[in-house]
Amino acid sequence: MVDLSQVTYCGLYCGLCAQRNRIPQRARALREPMEKEGWDRWGREIPGFEGFWSFLANLADSESRSSCRGGTCGPPFCGIRKCAQTRRVDVCPFCGEYPCDRILGLAKGYVYMLADAERMKAVGVEAWIAEQEERRKTGFAYVDIRCHPYDVPDK
Repeated sequence: MVDLSQVTYCGLYCGLCAQRNRIPQRARALREPMEKEGWDRWGREIPGFEGFWSFLANLADSESRSSCRGGTCGPPFCGIRKCAQTRRVDVCPFCGEYPCDRILGLAKGYVYMLADAERMKAVGVEAWIAEQEERRKTGFAYVDIRCHPYDVPDK
């Protein structure tokens, strides 16, 4: 059985999200030297530090959070997740109505989303996951090519 824990219902790969690969590394890269210099002890005297320190800890740990399948990543109101669960579809590209309006709307911001879905269908989910993991190892993240949907003109 294929492990889909890092694959979103819509067909994105969690390991390519900056929140799961770059941001935790960068947060740890800031937090560790700050701890070494004693900020965790004396920084609390600075107004707002407690909130900052807690936020930084959450960012440093965000890599280990669950995925959208666990309901702890992505917006809790995600209509795509709800739709896929209702239809009992593991990954949207395998739905008979793919790409639906929700996916097309999301794909305006994720420019490779539809092509990645075609690749997933062509090579199978397991091979696609391996390919995405190789992409992750290069340092690639969706944010590198992501567009804000409002910046993309409608057809």
